[in-house]
Amino acid sequence: MKRCLTWWDLTWFGFGSVIGAGIFVLTGQEAHNHAGPAIVLSYVASGISAMLSVFCYTEFAVEIPVAGGSFAYLRIELGDFVAFITAGNILLESIVGGAAVARAWTSYFATLLNRQPDSLRIPKGNYLLDPIAVAVLAIAATIAMISTKKTSQLNWIATALNTLVILFVLIAGFAHANTSNLTPFLPHGAKGIFQAAAIVYFAYGGFDSIATMAEETKNPSRDIPLGLLGSMSIITVVYCLMALSLSMMQKYTEIDPNAAYSMAFQSVGMKWAKYLVALGALKGMTTVLLVGALGQARYTTHIARAHMIPPWFALVHPKTGTPINATLLMTISSGL
Repeated sequence: MKRCLTWWDLTWFGFGSVIGAGIFVLTGQEAHNHAGPAIVLSYVASGISAMLSVFCYTEFAVEIPVAGGSFAYLRIELGDFVAFITAGNILLESIVGGAAVARAWTSYFATLLNRQPDSLRIPKGNYLLDPIAVAVLAIAATIAMISTKKTSQLNWIATALNTLVILFVLIAGFAHANTSNLTPFLPHGAKGIFQAAAIVYFAYGGFDSIATMAEETKNPSRDIPLGLLGSMSIITVVYCLMALSLSMMQKYTEIDPNAAYSMAFQSVGMKWAKYLVALGALKGMTTVLLVGALGQARYTTHIARAHMIPPWFALVHPKTGTPINATLLMTISSGL
């Protein structure tokens, strides 16, 4: 594959792959159900835990700078049998995860059009078919197949716009903050903090996609540590601030578990802000799908190189320098 990425690209890929709808959905749910205002501490605990994983990924990616991520590391360290089980898990997670994010994209898009979340889906027997989700997956995959560098530039623009939405949420949230909403700070004690931490950890998922891009990084031993650790440090701070702004805007017992930020802004008289929140979540999910299309194909390429699936899927297109066959395999599976 073409070596075309720098630490700057990897840092923005970090933002693109991690900051999705998770922060908008899980914060309110867990603040309301388990942690109360101490949801901030849950994000701190999860952030430290995620950072420990990041250190492991960084060390391995520098030692073994290939496209296979955790699959490649386990194959070298523990042999083919463990790698085979890992490959199955990675493929399953990628297919199901891609489909779930694409369906969530449709729900948020419907909300943005002031409609019910399921209104754009087609009822068929017991199922709701989602052609929009399939289209979004196909577009993300097409961009990923054309060029890794162009995908990076597009991710950079989309993530920058998403960052503006997050900045708005923080500024507006703290402008309407009321410190009395922070008491009691620990309604369910330490148990509540860690129960919530186990769930909000999902909001940190996705950083492993960056490690799969080691083969396309110009200087892996310098760029991967800078990209991974830099993006995760900033993301942890942003998540803690977002959780704090929500807790100060509305009492934890009144937070809506399904649409926390939208309803919190409505409660302080900023009804229009719910569209901005939906737009932010939509932008976040778009970059998650974009970086996901890159990362999943790199995993698949390396699994095919190990001949655990047909080696045809490991072919890299000579013009684009991207694994088109692997990208198609993952996209079509997720679409189905």
